[in-house]
Amino acid sequence: MTRALVTGGAGFIGSHLVDALLARGDEVAVVDHLSRGHTHNLAGAIERGIAIHKAEVTDVEAMLAAFQEVRPDVVYHLAAQIDVRRSVGDPSTDAHVNIGGTAAVLEAAREVGARRVVLASTAGVYGDPGVLPTPEHAPIAPLSPYGASKAAAETYMQLFTRLHGLSTLALRMANVYGPRQDPHGEAGVVAIFTGAARDGRTAIIYGDGAQTRDYVHVSDVVRAFAAAGRSPVTGVLNVSTGHETSVAGLASLLGLETELRPGRAGEILRSCLDPTAAAQALGWKAKMSLADGLETIR
Repeated sequence: MTRALVTGGAGFIGSHLVDALLARGDEVAVVDHLSRGHTHNLAGAIERGIAIHKAEVTDVEAMLAAFQEVRPDVVYHLAAQIDVRRSVGDPSTDAHVNIGGTAAVLEAAREVGARRVVLASTAGVYGDPGVLPTPEHAPIAPLSPYGASKAAAETYMQLFTRLHGLSTLALRMANVYGPRQDPHGEAGVVAIFTGAARDGRTAIIYGDGAQTRDYVHVSDVVRAFAAAGRSPVTGVLNVSTGHETSVAGLASLLGLETELRPGRAGEILRSCLDPTAAAQALGWKAKMSLADGLETIR
């Protein structure tokens, strides 16, 4: 049995990962600030008696206390500030959470002798890449403080591998969607658009709608994380479908009326990641088509 600790485990992706790890027989604990009231995401896990530690990921002492109690073998670090717009408006807080929080998690993991740390990173580290689908060796050129903070978090992961021998892997996720994604606050466009479809509202598109994203279902993403936790592979890997869909095309799939508004700072024009390396290193490949994935949340 593997002892796993999931930071941000009450969130959208984190709660699905908790369920997947429990289903395969891991002993799972969660660290989350719980300030957004997402404990309902963990209802099934709570019934199974998992430990939940309420703490800010940037609180070094709280992180160390939680890690000392859990003594995890593998840490899945998903706690983060994920709102691109918020990062543009408040880059200092974004850096504090995403860089400082990662450093705190890594130090706590090293202190308690964890075997491995897996980081939730983002396609945003590439900015607007010159090659699509984008491979891991493409230049890092983020267009937002969020992308920059995740790129910096990756360098801390690699530093702890070099400095302390800690096994680390960053998973650069494409645009994740699926059940439990809140259509408000920090939600992705799929959750926002499906919410509009349910309510019969017009969908707002910022820009001309031609911007593209690589939409990957949360069920596929958690399979990648679960595989990464048991793998010895270090460095970075893309987690994606390798297919791009325009925002206007997504609205069309959902049968939405749309309204165009001016684009926003930090917006990437085209994003599509090459998943070949993850297939080779983890034996992982996305299975859910976008059409089928949308049916899980309509």
